[in-house]
Amino acid sequence: MSSGNRRKMPVYAAEIDAICKKYGARFLGGAVIAPYTSFKIGGICDIVKINGVGVLTELLRFCGENGVPRHILGRGSNALISDKGLEGVVLLFGDDFANISVSGRRVECQPGARLSDICKNAAKHSLTGIEFAYGIPGSVGGAVYMNAGAYGGEIKDVFRSCSYLDEGLVPREADASEMGFAYRKSVFSENNRVITGVKLALKRGNKSDITGRMDEVAALRREKQPLEYPSAGSVFKRPNGFFAAKLIDECGLRGVCVGGAQVSDKHCGFIINKNGASFGDVKGLIELIKEKVYAKTGVTLECEIKIFE
Repeated sequence: MSSGNRRKMPVYAAEIDAICKKYGARFLGGAVIAPYTSFKIGGICDIVKINGVGVLTELLRFCGENGVPRHILGRGSNALISDKGLEGVVLLFGDDFANISVSGRRVECQPGARLSDICKNAAKHSLTGIEFAYGIPGSVGGAVYMNAGAYGGEIKDVFRSCSYLDEGLVPREADASEMGFAYRKSVFSENNRVITGVKLALKRGNKSDITGRMDEVAALRREKQPLEYPSAGSVFKRPNGFFAAKLIDECGLRGVCVGGAQVSDKHCGFIINKNGASFGDVKGLIELIKEKVYAKTGVTLECEIKIFE
């Protein structure tokens, strides 16, 4: 894992720092992004730990008016970030923007809330419907953005509404009918709107049944997925009529390495950071997989993870 080259702070750093101090948010200028990603890969970036809609709105406005690139990152569980770092500023939706509240059958979350924490809160209140997400290492904002799913469930199944900032930074609300949910996509994956809150609608259930299902899902993940290594989960979307992992395996790519990156022996849909993999190692392995699978099967694999470079 490379941390990238040290560089001078950009000219806009002082202004971003001032905005952060105004709202009590943390600005990490020239920080390594790798620890904030599940791949544990990525170089030097200017990072803001978003702690509310106020600082988010002002920073988005500043970036737009001054031509500063901005990158939205949740828990970094579905991202591969360049070892050279990123130009502009990374707006990190993590623990500082992760409140969860429960009222009746409704669960209201800030976008940085961990899916596993939401599942635990739901179980505590005997609410069912989101057990499928237990163990997904991402945020609820990211899950809505891509309609995350596993083990027979998807976020769209429990989604009620979300708040967001539109392209003009006007606060708005969207219900399920406006979301355009499909396999691994939503309307947010096709525009520059930014999710600022999520409301889920769950059902009453039996607490022991709920926790039992969560334990079952966790056991399935441990059995089927290479959780002992850094990864970004399933690298490729499911091709129509096929399973990416099965195609990869049938092409003889199980265990294949490029540098420190490897196609997992346990689950061929995962690329793992087995031994200090670089951005180039993972990207090179992705391209190798796509090339080999297309050559043998005629199927074009599409990345599920987002590549930042």
